Amino acid sequence: MKNIVSWLTITLSSLVLSACAVVDGGSGGAGEMQIRAGKIEQITLTQMQTNHDSGVGAILGGVGGLGLGSLIGRGTGRDVAMIAGALAGAAGGNYAEKKQYDQPIDAQQIIVRTNSGVLVSVTQPINPSLTKDMSVYVEGAGNEARVVPQG
Repeated sequence: MKNIVSWLTITLSSLVLSACAVVDGGSGGAGEMQIRAGKIEQITLTQMQTNHDSGVGAILGGVGGLGLGSLIGRGTGRDVAMIAGALAGAAGGNYAEKKQYDQPIDAQQIIVRTNSGVLVSVTQPINPSLTKDMSVYVEGAGNEARVVPQG
């Protein structure tokens, strides 16, 4: 019983700590950002998938399942019920978190012709101040790129 409780404590602690891990901001050093200037050629409304995969739902569900499992049986049966409850609660909590927070949001796909003649496509949350033929900056690169008005 002590081994199982120790194992579950270590597992839950590692899940909590991994949920707090820092994600690298990109290819540049701290504070560096690529900025390109250009004009908007096209704006198309679309949707974009969010990514709220924090793991909080799985952790809370696992702890709740562990607590409920501890109320069932005695000895080895209780240990099995605790493990099964923790696993089922973690899966249920993860599912509930995804269902609640991973809903697509309205977005816009913006095509910008940079001053060097290159076309850049950026999908971002809707910014109503952006219009066709507007002079803009494309800040960042990859998934972190954003189109912002000049001035």
